[in-house]
Amino acid sequence: MLKKFCIALGCITLYTGADAQKAKNMKVVAVAFYNLENFFDPADDPNRNDEDFTPRGANAYTEAIFKQKAHNMAYAISKLATDVTPDGPAIIGVSEVENDVALQELVSQPEIKDRGYKFVWHYRSDRRGISNALLYNPKYFKVISSESLFVDIDKTNDPEHPTTRDVLHITGNLAGDTVHLFVNHWPSRRGGEAATKPLRAIAAGVAKKKIDSLMKENPQSRVILMGDLNDDPTDESVAKVLGAKGDKDEVTISRLYNPWVNFYKKGLGSLSYNDAWNLFDQIIISGIYVNKKNTSWRYYKAEVFSRDFLKENFGQYKGSPHRSYSGSTWINGYSDHFPTIIYLVKE
Repeated sequence: MLKKFCIALGCITLYTGADAQKAKNMKVVAVAFYNLENFFDPADDPNRNDEDFTPRGANAYTEAIFKQKAHNMAYAISKLATDVTPDGPAIIGVSEVENDVALQELVSQPEIKDRGYKFVWHYRSDRRGISNALLYNPKYFKVISSESLFVDIDKTNDPEHPTTRDVLHITGNLAGDTVHLFVNHWPSRRGGEAATKPLRAIAAGVAKKKIDSLMKENPQSRVILMGDLNDDPTDESVAKVLGAKGDKDEVTISRLYNPWVNFYKKGLGSLSYNDAWNLFDQIIISGIYVNKKNTSWRYYKAEVFSRDFLKENFGQYKGSPHRSYSGSTWINGYSDHFPTIIYLVKE
């Protein structure tokens, strides 16, 4: 029996009478992550290697394409989680964004302008000029502090990967709870998965060190780690370095729960490469969110947001994310990644 209940922060649909009765007084907030795939400002920044994404660059990235890219990303964001909560996600971690100019263009798009999204971004990036940021709806989230956590991979002496993205750490108030957010984009697999594995372990270690310090101070700290990890939920950087487990019963209050383990084991992914699916885009939460004694916001469910409009409709890559470029040709798409979402509920 399907019943739908409209609630203070959104709407939640459940499929059994018992569940529906239990959910009558529930509130819900959505937390999302989205890799925006090379969302550059078309101006040439002399301090960044962004030349390909300029009007005279290899991708002929004009002001018109920039505006269309912003529109496309805003349209996708406008659809996230709205079948559960009308305002969409309260917070959205994003990666592959160049700067505040691009972010301001994004949040000013008519599709999401009325939500009043603001953003946190620090001027730190990899050698390509891309970085992480957080979009947030001030109706639900208030920023307390933010910092960039440097990921030092120079110690590997790898000339192919001399720099990578910082981990963006934001402390804030999410609908009444103090939370620590970590937005990540770990080193890519360019050069091979095995050869680059130590780099992702270093990035994971940076986030884990900070999380451990928070847990030492308060074992009930609310942590949400999200990002394009360039590793799957069962890979070492996630499963061992972070220690993120997919079984709620194995997660203590100060450890990490990864809802995407079971998604991955079922063959579901957020991006496709060489006809195989990976689930790099993950949102991982601290044990307090799945603790049975928790009376505040708790984990409800997760979703890979793979709606048809975000997919390739024809040809060899049918069903894969409809990306912005094919080689150096603009194809008016969205991203080479699907967004991911988790939902938190509260009585």
